[in-house]
Amino acid sequence: MTLLTHLECSRCGELLDAGRVQTVCPRCGKPLLARYDLERAVDLLDRGRLRGRDATLWRYLELLPVRDRRHIVSLGEGWTPLLRARRLGEELGLRALWIKDEGLNPTGTFKARGLSVAVSRALELGVRRVAMPSAGNAAAALAAYGAKAGLEVHVYMPRDAPEVNIVEAEAYGAEVTLVEGLITDAARLLEGRAREASWMVVSTLKEPYRLEGKKTMGYELAEQMDWRLPDVVIYPTGGGTGLIGMWKGFQELQALGWIDGRRPRMVSVQAAGCAPIVKAFREGRGEAEPWPRAQTIASGLRVPKALGDFLILGVLRESQGTAVAVGDDEILSAMRLMARLEGVFPCPEGAATLAGLRRLVDEGWVDADERIVLFNTGTGLKYTHLLGWA
Repeated sequence: MTLLTHLECSRCGELLDAGRVQTVCPRCGKPLLARYDLERAVDLLDRGRLRGRDATLWRYLELLPVRDRRHIVSLGEGWTPLLRARRLGEELGLRALWIKDEGLNPTGTFKARGLSVAVSRALELGVRRVAMPSAGNAAAALAAYGAKAGLEVHVYMPRDAPEVNIVEAEAYGAEVTLVEGLITDAARLLEGRAREASWMVVSTLKEPYRLEGKKTMGYELAEQMDWRLPDVVIYPTGGGTGLIGMWKGFQELQALGWIDGRRPRMVSVQAAGCAPIVKAFREGRGEAEPWPRAQTIASGLRVPKALGDFLILGVLRESQGTAVAVGDDEILSAMRLMARLEGVFPCPEGAATLAGLRRLVDEGWVDADERIVLFNTGTGLKYTHLLGWA
């Protein structure tokens, strides 16, 4: 079923057994990447045969890590629509603009992709208790897939996380612990408890399989655009697994011969109140410094220090992309604009991509004829409190 062969450290290249539970590299502590027998895949797989497969991310099952189909834990995630945004494009003076709407995933966000794959693989490896720190949406997704799989789920969240996410996680049966501070504070408290209780921690890039779910956004983008990638991809960046995962997906598709060597310029959008990647990119650094006093209405962007920051920065530079920070007022304006012109009600993080694009248009960084894709990573229905009746 899967062509998974081994795990490889993203920093030092250490090779590890994929047949047992692994977290981060034991040598350097950096994220692990799943590797596949892509030479064999060239002989076995034909992109044309994907058309008859299920309209979920599991259509790419040979390039996902689950060995036995019976262990797949699915709620119908993936294969989200790629919508042509003509009215929004006219507003911005752009002729070829699309929105990839991840808000139609189970639990309303792209987090469903990573957690479907991570929970499936954990179940296959014999794990029965999983845990994570979360700013909100990932906790709800882990709780949902954990419920489907019959796993014990523990989530630690900032006390000021969106109430809907807290209610969601509890409704799915997770044990929710609220913590004073940010997601980094929640992570510190969780790690000690996880060691004592033997929980498998599935936080961002602390295990290798959430990334595999996220890479399918790149697979879908290629397939939905008839195997010709766009010129620019604009993505909201907190922990960065979506950006890193898509780039990994593009590399794998090129190795299969399904796409050529042309890649999009990748754009990372962060909130002005928490922009460690933007700062590091502009300063030419290989890693980001922790952002002090992080604050933004976009809770998914309130990540002061990403474990995979060096990978995010590497993708931006390799793709000749850039990083942009936008204010909360710009995010709120973009939420309304995307909804009013395209009928897509974005989450604040997804709206940040539109705010970032407006900035790039003003700066002349994108051309009117370039093919541009915005990623809306979740539904705005979870954030109606931000807009009110104004």
